[in-house]
Amino acid sequence: MQEIVNYLNGLIWSPALIYLCLGAGLFYSVLTRFVQVRHFGEMWRLLLSGTSSDKGISSFQALAVSLSGRVGTGNIAGVAAAIGFGGPGAVFWMWMVAFLGAATAYIESTLAQIYKEEDEGQYRGGPAYYFEKAMGQKWYAWIFAIATIIACGLFLPGVQSNNIGSAVETAFGAGSIINTSFFGEVSFAKLVSGVVVVLILGFIIFGGVRRIAKFTEIVVPFMALAYIIIACVIVGLNIDQLPSIIGLIVGDAFSPMAGFGAAIGWGVKRGVYSNEAGQGSGPHAAAAAEVQHPAQQGLVQSFSIYIDTLFVCSATAFMILITGAYNVHGATEGAFLVQNVASEIAANGPVFTQMAIESTLPGVGKPFIAFALFFFSFTTILAYYYIAETNVAYIKRTVNIPGMVFILKVAIMASTFYGAVKTADLAWGMGDIGVGLMAWLNIVGIVVIFFMAKPALRALRDYEDQQKKGVTEYTFDPEKLGIENADYWTKKAATEARAKAGQAEPAKARKPGVA
Repeated sequence: MQEIVNYLNGLIWSPALIYLCLGAGLFYSVLTRFVQVRHFGEMWRLLLSGTSSDKGISSFQALAVSLSGRVGTGNIAGVAAAIGFGGPGAVFWMWMVAFLGAATAYIESTLAQIYKEEDEGQYRGGPAYYFEKAMGQKWYAWIFAIATIIACGLFLPGVQSNNIGSAVETAFGAGSIINTSFFGEVSFAKLVSGVVVVLILGFIIFGGVRRIAKFTEIVVPFMALAYIIIACVIVGLNIDQLPSIIGLIVGDAFSPMAGFGAAIGWGVKRGVYSNEAGQGSGPHAAAAAEVQHPAQQGLVQSFSIYIDTLFVCSATAFMILITGAYNVHGATEGAFLVQNVASEIAANGPVFTQMAIESTLPGVGKPFIAFALFFFSFTTILAYYYIAETNVAYIKRTVNIPGMVFILKVAIMASTFYGAVKTADLAWGMGDIGVGLMAWLNIVGIVVIFFMAKPALRALRDYEDQQKKGVTEYTFDPEKLGIENADYWTKKAATEARAKAGQAEPAKARKPGVA
């Protein structure tokens, strides 16, 4: 199985996908005149001003749901793997893919808002919806939907639960080893971790998207803040080393110890895995938000890339590099370019990060990372479920097989448990396949949409025009902008126009001098 997974990853994560991710980000950054920089202040305002409705969640809740997918194992174990296999320079390329990817996130999330639908009392949307409506290619939308259900329902949850189990095992010990006929040898710690995660997961996903949104809007900001505070304490205690560490990251990005291909490859791969810019997962939560204008949610989701990579991932990288709690693997098996810790410690896991905190704050690192990983990874699994469920809902519009959502819930719970007790390399490999498939399909799709109609750019210009006029209530009329098949917004604009005309009519009838 491991050999098959490695072979597929070699095909999917070829240099073509690496440069496609960076190229798409640069392409949209230039076209939007670096929207991720120009509208930074507006992102903050929108983040704090949105409200929810009976059909949609607030901008902040949508941010929390998407962040729950972005902030997870990739921020702790993924950064460690990028350093371990790509060298310190990989961190620079994680920053680069985040900065450029923020523009890609704006595009895909705005598209999700433009082409969202109302489904059973809630908003639904995402790449499958905008591929069908903007591209007019339903077959392509179906391929994305099926690939996403497989990726988010089967492949990706195992990565998150695997790292929960590994962190618990490192923090509290493996306990007794249990031999099973299906899983082989499993530590008691991993077995218990898998059972606990699955039970809590089942309780929440059977409660629907609102329960997911309410859980994540509380947990994600709290854990991200706590994690960054711990990182700031460690960096503060070693502040004299920070300039040299930044110099090491930037210098190694262009003359890397692990080779240029390794640095950029691992940096982009783990960067995309962490912040998901261009992957097509963030748009699902973006479509569920209640906003006045589609560009507003695009800006909010663009800001989420900063939180994920430039804040949380950087915090992990600085802790690991400042404390020297890492190895850098060479090209051959068992060879190390840098070896600061024991050779048996896997780079594909949270141990580097645990050791980094433990070396500065003894007794804190191992349990804190286990605790943080539980919440980060668990909320990411919730996000994966929501994404997979949205694509099941898309398929049900055409083929409604009874029990599809129930089967998905059982499948993601089984995948979560399986991942918790299996090896890290297999779990990460399957996760990379899922991320790569979605990224290929989504980035190619949004580039095609741009050359067909440019809906996200038209929405941005419309929003900026209204900003210049100083409006307090934003409106969006897709027909005036030449955007077709945006049925929800077309209907909303028509309803608002009728309401406005109805209010003006009585005033028009009462002319001076008329009884």
